[in-house]
Amino acid sequence: MPKLLALTGSPSAHSRTDVVADHALRHLTRSHPGFATARLAVRELPAADLLAARRGEPEIRRALEAVAEADGLIIATPVYKASYTGLLKAFLDLLPQDGLAGKTVLPLATGGSLAHVLTIDYALRPVLAALGARHVTAGRFVLDSTVERGSGPDRLRPEAELDLLQAVDEFADALRTTGTPPTAATPLTPATVLTPATALTATDALTATAAP
Repeated sequence: MPKLLALTGSPSAHSRTDVVADHALRHLTRSHPGFATARLAVRELPAADLLAARRGEPEIRRALEAVAEADGLIIATPVYKASYTGLLKAFLDLLPQDGLAGKTVLPLATGGSLAHVLTIDYALRPVLAALGARHVTAGRFVLDSTVERGSGPDRLRPEAELDLLQAVDEFADALRTTGTPPTAATPLTPATVLTPATALTATDALTATAAP
């Protein structure tokens, strides 16, 4: 069964980026059965181990193994200072030079202004290519204002949702083309949350001034 990992790089526990990534995973499991899905929030990794590049520590090692075992990745980040977050950069720096070799990647970004719409192509995509990703599909930039949060479930405005789901469909099609096709008879697999048990997380060490 092909494995998909959603990797989010927001320091905020109330992240719109996480909402977007979770929305993408739900659509995958609902509309493209046969994929085993998991998600990993980099902020939940031990800060000291992440920043000191201690690849052998248990939580870091498991996170790196999850990336290595995945056939496809959704990599989602808010835009800080016209680029992806330092938190995501710290994790990507732990991957070997060919850490994304053979993998299909869907990049997603969230931000408050359309001025940052090219962040994926000019900041994130070159890094993914340098790590050896076989296919980086057309990413999506999602405006913060289109992620609606309130007393009910978080949701995207219809126009943003349609655009995101189109990107997810293209991502799934690319996985079928470049990887092992999923088996239609395989039951839906709920997303696994890779949540390390640790007192000091990366968010505690890298406190953001904004909460996208």
